[in-house]
Amino acid sequence: MPAFDDEIMANIEKSVGEIPHPSQAKGTNLYGSTKIFPDYQASEGQSYLTLVHGIPHESSVSFVAVLQATRALRKGFDSALYFYGPGALACMDTRGFPTTGDVAFPGNQNMNDSVKTFIAEGGTVFCCRFGLALHGCREEDVIEGVIPCHPLDVQDAVIHYANKGAIINSVYNL
Repeated sequence: MPAFDDEIMANIEKSVGEIPHPSQAKGTNLYGSTKIFPDYQASEGQSYLTLVHGIPHESSVSFVAVLQATRALRKGFDSALYFYGPGALACMDTRGFPTTGDVAFPGNQNMNDSVKTFIAEGGTVFCCRFGLALHGCREEDVIEGVIPCHPLDVQDAVIHYANKGAIINSVYNL
């Protein structure tokens, strides 16, 4: 700790002593665990569509959307992710530093890894070609298994899934 005068040191000791740190032992429950709603599972043929129009890696919104779509898939839903606008960046397999695939910092590849897991477990991923173009991304650089789509497909995909009676989750952030 840097050198402080006696008054500052006394205030530091007083501040640290006011509340025990940490006040709970590791492993202590801080929150209740009661689940309110039943653990619904998909009925035969049910679908779940998640639209993602958010900048991956800039907030948790896009990442949580992928996790929700994966959970729906694991509950038996025919689950699909549709990335459009800046969300298309989540489909890029050429991210990393200093080389593609490298993890520059913990969590740097969370989004890519989660999309790959979703595909590996049987999920369908659509990506808007216009969203890619808007951000200078090449179609040849998308994650294997991602289905590139025409920009007019976004609306028609929503109509398609709505006609099937799908649950539609749409996330959007700037």
